[in-house]
Amino acid sequence: MSKETTRGGAPREERLSANEIRPHRGSHLELTETAHCEACAKPCVAVCPAGTYAWSGEQGRILISHENCLECGSCRGICPYSVIRWKNPFGGTGICYRYG
Repeated sequence: MSKETTRGGAPREERLSANEIRPHRGSHLELTETAHCEACAKPCVAVCPAGTYAWSGEQGRILISHENCLECGSCRGICPYSVIRWKNPFGGTGICYRYG
C-alpha cells in the first residue's frame, strides 16, 4: 500500500492499523463457482484494499485470506460472474472500525 493520506490527514496504513480484527474460525468468504476465475481478469484481486484475494498461477485458482477482509463489499460488486459469496462474520467477529 502507498503512503496516501485519507480525509483525516493520517496515512492510510495508520488508520487501518487502528481497526480491531476479531478472527473467526472459518471463512465468511467463498467462491461458489471457481471455473469462471481462470478466464476472468480477476478484478477482485485489483479492487480489494486489504489484499484478501490473490491469483495463484501454480494452483490455477484464487486464494482467499479471509482474515485480511475489511468487509467493504468491493469484491462482490466488481465480480463479473457474481461467484463471491460473502456472509456476515458470526458473533461479533470480523472487523471493528475505530474511525467509522
